[in-house]
Amino acid sequence: MRITLAQISPKLSRSNLDEVIKIINNKKSESDLIVFPELSLSGYMLQDKLSEDAWDLAELDVLRELSKDIDIVVGAAFKCNEHFSNSALYFGRGQLISQHDKVYLPNYGMFEEARYFKAGIIFESFVVNENRVSMVICEDLWHKNVHHDLIVQNPDIIIALVASPARGFSTDGLEIQKQWYEIIKRVAVECSAHLIFVNRVGFEDGIGFWGGSCILNKKGEVMVQLENFKTKIKTFTI
Repeated sequence: MRITLAQISPKLSRSNLDEVIKIINNKKSESDLIVFPELSLSGYMLQDKLSEDAWDLAELDVLRELSKDIDIVVGAAFKCNEHFSNSALYFGRGQLISQHDKVYLPNYGMFEEARYFKAGIIFESFVVNENRVSMVICEDLWHKNVHHDLIVQNPDIIIALVASPARGFSTDGLEIQKQWYEIIKRVAVECSAHLIFVNRVGFEDGIGFWGGSCILNKKGEVMVQLENFKTKIKTFTI
């Protein structure tokens, strides 16, 4: 399976869709699946721009069409009826196959997600090309009950979309990166699943995001990893 990690730097702008389309077109002939970070179509610090910049499904028909050639996972501020969700969208075979709405919305320190988004309530899995897939978004994975839910779902592949700010700088690396890798290694082993971790880079309102996107095998071993702090779009055969 050929997997493309799209470690990008989204803007607080709807122009992200044009960039995502460009990347997909460049990679669709050499990849089976491309994964973008959390809120990759929207930018992270949306706040009051949410009502203007959130997407509805009809506006993403171009991704449905592109998914006839390559499976696509993107993060978006998504609007449905009277509320907004922080969503992971899986497009494949020319349709939206699955939508996961972030369940655990951080609302402390620099985070204000619960103020703007409506939380999801469930974790589901779905089958694509004989692989059972589960999706999670960032903070979801910091909760042990989510690990239990994933074990019950018994996925072959877990896709984690992340927008993690850089914190805890030290001489031997980022403390937040060490914490994240401990979590995803444990989850991969608990579920005996490959885990695709895609974190964004770039800056918004003085907040920097560190990247470090990677793919883990079922033993929790890092098979491939992208550099920190750099925009990288790379395809790996797993």
